[in-house]
Amino acid sequence: MVVNVLKLLAEIALMALAAQWVLGLLAGAKREQNLVWQLFDVVTRPPVRGARFITPRVVIDRHLPMVAFLLLAFLWIVVTITKIDMCVQIGVHLCK
Repeated sequence: MVVNVLKLLAEIALMALAAQWVLGLLAGAKREQNLVWQLFDVVTRPPVRGARFITPRVVIDRHLPMVAFLLLAFLWIVVTITKIDMCVQIGVHLCK
C-alpha cells in the first residue's frame, strides 16, 4: 500500500511539474497571473521546496523545478522497481 501511495504521489507531482512547464512556455511572462499556473504552483510547491532543502545554495531558484522533477523521476523509478519486485515475489495474479 505504501509503495502504491508513493508511486501515485510521485506521478501527480511529475505531471503537475510537466504541465506547469508547458503552460509557462505558452503563457510567457504573465504566467504568474494565470489561474491554472497558480493551481499548478500549489501542487508543485512542496516538491520544489523539498528540492531547495536538499540542494546547495549555489543552485539558483530558477532551476529548482527541474531538480524537483529529476528527484521525483528517480523516486518514481525506484518505487516502480520495488512494486514490480513485490509483485513477482507474491505472484502477479495477487498484485493489484
